[in-house]
Amino acid sequence: MVPKLKIIPLGGLGEIGKNMTVFEYGNDIIIVDAGMGFPRESMYGVDVVYPDISYLKANAEKVRGLILTHGHEDHIGSVAHLLKEVDCPIYTTALTAALVELKLEEEDMLTTTQIFTKKAGSVFRLGCFTVEMINVNHSIPDTVALAINTPLGMVVHTADFKFDITPVGGNRIDIARLAEIGRDGVMCLLSDSTNVEKAGHSDPEMKVGDSFNKLFMGCNKRIIITTFASNVHRLQQIINVAVKYGRKVAVTGRSMENILRVCTVLGYMALPEGVIMSVDEINKMPKNRAVIISTGSQGESMSALYRMAFSEHKQIQIDAGDRVIISASAIPGNETMITRVIDELYRKGAEVIYDRHTDLHVSGHAPQEDLKMMLALIRPKYFIPVHGEYRMLVKHAQLAQLMGIPAKNCAIADNGDVIEITKNGLRHEETVQAGAILVDGGIGEVGEVVLNDRHRLASDGMLVIVMLVYSDTHLCAGEPEIVTRGFIYVKDSEDLIAELKRVAVAAVDHCLEQNINDIGLIKGKVKSGVSSFLYKQTKRSPMVLPVMFEI
Repeated sequence: MVPKLKIIPLGGLGEIGKNMTVFEYGNDIIIVDAGMGFPRESMYGVDVVYPDISYLKANAEKVRGLILTHGHEDHIGSVAHLLKEVDCPIYTTALTAALVELKLEEEDMLTTTQIFTKKAGSVFRLGCFTVEMINVNHSIPDTVALAINTPLGMVVHTADFKFDITPVGGNRIDIARLAEIGRDGVMCLLSDSTNVEKAGHSDPEMKVGDSFNKLFMGCNKRIIITTFASNVHRLQQIINVAVKYGRKVAVTGRSMENILRVCTVLGYMALPEGVIMSVDEINKMPKNRAVIISTGSQGESMSALYRMAFSEHKQIQIDAGDRVIISASAIPGNETMITRVIDELYRKGAEVIYDRHTDLHVSGHAPQEDLKMMLALIRPKYFIPVHGEYRMLVKHAQLAQLMGIPAKNCAIADNGDVIEITKNGLRHEETVQAGAILVDGGIGEVGEVVLNDRHRLASDGMLVIVMLVYSDTHLCAGEPEIVTRGFIYVKDSEDLIAELKRVAVAAVDHCLEQNINDIGLIKGKVKSGVSSFLYKQTKRSPMVLPVMFEI
């Protein structure tokens, strides 16, 4: 048998989020990242999206470890979901480990999970794989790329990255080590494609601090800032500028509070004594001396900023004396939710500053020139673009070809594709089961049938036909009752309702003529007849629910 390395993306390709990649050689599997995805607007009632891990469940005995590149939800959000099915140790950096521990503690899984905390520069062995962590810049500290030495050669996984020469934390991307690995020879590179459509180089995070300084200077209003909770360097800059202008700071939103606590303990943030207050204490401060840092930069319905905007926050009320700063860009698909929140803030009379031209946000993902630099440093034989929607993967592969990698050596894949590398080359012809596990926080996993029902209810409504039938003959006992929700108002459509009643009774009569006496079959015929009639008359397909009572 020809030795082969399998690289299997289970999430993160053709989409933003839900990142998970499997590396398999012989009887050894390692997993890189276990992220969650963001539900689309059409996923009614879905709170979180996980990768389908059926392949890992079927090969659980081969799994040697889970390696987490950094602490963002799209890379660690499904860790607990994975560990419930696949028992394996976790390898990651300190901040990421602390954030994962919070998740596992909520699930009562912390004591049963092995977490090995590593530093950038660490090298460790998992089965036939030797893994080295390499420091890279991103919008959260302790982010690492991975150099994975396999029996067939070196594979580099960049994780999410950018080149920031003047990072806020002072911990620059390890360009020297990346170049050294490239000189030694790299078989394959997997690289972040999120920002491939943006030209130029990365903007430094310090640029945002300069914008904050301008917005604080001379401001007599209370300042409320929302940003990604995990952007530790952004939080530090907000606190620094607040101190500079004699303001106190309060934090609202559970994820923001957790990050602040964890980073303070681990030494990733420096908080001057007395600057942090509770929300109750900050409410007693003069407005020109108060800063509130809030979750909700993506318009999430349960976030602190959303609750403020819609007057649902128990402690903070928005008014004309507030300046609200949104220091984040919209994750694709969240634009509508963010716009709703901004509109409500304006209705409250607040000043809202969100224009991206004011340098309130810089991305943690590499644009084109940074991506070219990574390709130039690593000089891989094969290239696999990851972390992006399909057009982004295509554009990244085109960029790689401009950098000298032959088109035949670039694999543009989908989730579930098995990318095989052997001494004879690269191919991806096989697939494994992959997709999305949809979870409704109230009831658990949601199947496709339930989601289709929700979509149908939302688009076409529901119609209930209540019928009384005699238990011995199954003949109708009186006229059916019809109840509608989200379809038509009964009193405004009396002619249509009368016809529907006639169709329902006719369906029952037809069943009896055919000697069909099973009540379940009769209900099915009523549903089919009414649904067909409705579509012909209205071009709509509401959910039809026949209810029969035998008397």
